[in-house]
Amino acid sequence: MSDAAKPDRPDAKLVLEFEFDAPPAKVWRAVTIPELRERWLPDCDLAGAAPETSVPGEEVRYRMRDAEPPFRESQVIFRIEPNVSGGTRFRIIQQACEIGARLPQPANSNCCLMRAAA
Repeated sequence: MSDAAKPDRPDAKLVLEFEFDAPPAKVWRAVTIPELRERWLPDCDLAGAAPETSVPGEEVRYRMRDAEPPFRESQVIFRIEPNVSGGTRFRIIQQACEIGARLPQPANSNCCLMRAAA
């Protein structure tokens, strides 16, 4: 299995690219208006319904969360740009989030020894 396909690596990416006849503004609405986005990317698949970041008309980022343990998270980026035929080039980039950043850290980080005062 190649490094790009290993889902547990934080730097692993899945990139899909599509060409649509629809103009970029129409595709942008489909990925950013919750009622339209809900038809193909339901809120229950997202860690939060609001986008993490957005560059209007060009890119929007959401955080997704698995529905079952261990509830892995990934970032999904939708990039929109006009193509030469007047339609839209639509890229979906999904990248696993760093596992250590999501998991709670232990209270005893083992960096300092704590002793009770006697």
